[in-house]
Amino acid sequence: MSGIEERLQAVEKTIVAACDEARRPPAGVRLLAVSKTFGPDAVLAAIAAGQRAFGENYVQEGVDKIRAVAAAMTDAAPGHALEWHFIGPIQSNKTRPIAEHFGWVHTVEREKIATRLAEQRPAELPPLNVCVQVNISGEGSKSGVAPDEVAALCEAVARLPQLRLRGLMAIPEPAEDFAAQRAPFAAMRTLFDRLRERFGPDFDTLSMGMSADLRAAIVEGATVVRVGSAIFGARHYQP
Repeated sequence: MSGIEERLQAVEKTIVAACDEARRPPAGVRLLAVSKTFGPDAVLAAIAAGQRAFGENYVQEGVDKIRAVAAAMTDAAPGHALEWHFIGPIQSNKTRPIAEHFGWVHTVEREKIATRLAEQRPAELPPLNVCVQVNISGEGSKSGVAPDEVAALCEAVARLPQLRLRGLMAIPEPAEDFAAQRAPFAAMRTLFDRLRERFGPDFDTLSMGMSADLRAAIVEGATVVRVGSAIFGARHYQP
């Protein structure tokens, strides 16, 4: 068993335990393996261990990796369909490769970016799944829209062709105490539930929680958790 496989299994056990604590079915939480700064070999090892959804923060690195992994899997057996999620900041001049190569984007925080993604999504591809990023902790240095501006941006995304509004994403201010970790996640859940009443069953994704606060996020209702270091280890290069 590889180190990545062992760590994946440990993370999956943590997810199951947190779901048990919250009295939630484990099937309601999806694991997104954050493979940023790790090469295609690490992704292929995770795929061999059963992982199918991967998150990337850097556009060119992500596109190169998607192509390399696809090439390496040309002769792979059926059943290996992958999901690639873009989870980093989006610059206006980088929207085209995101729209062309990724299936999900978690970090839409401006209508301009959403419009460009919609315009540049190839017609032959299914709609791009989009989450609106919320600055739930109100940090001046953190990306995302303020909670009272989220509904308007969601409305704008929902109107755009070639985009599919799926939910919300957040990266709260780090906290060591479990109760302090839970507080912003609870606020996100309240916001998510309110908006889901407006946008319906397709609005089904609450992307929150990383390696350090995984348990708190799941207890408060995360449907997608983004885990990197607990699966792949410490980052070993920066693009």
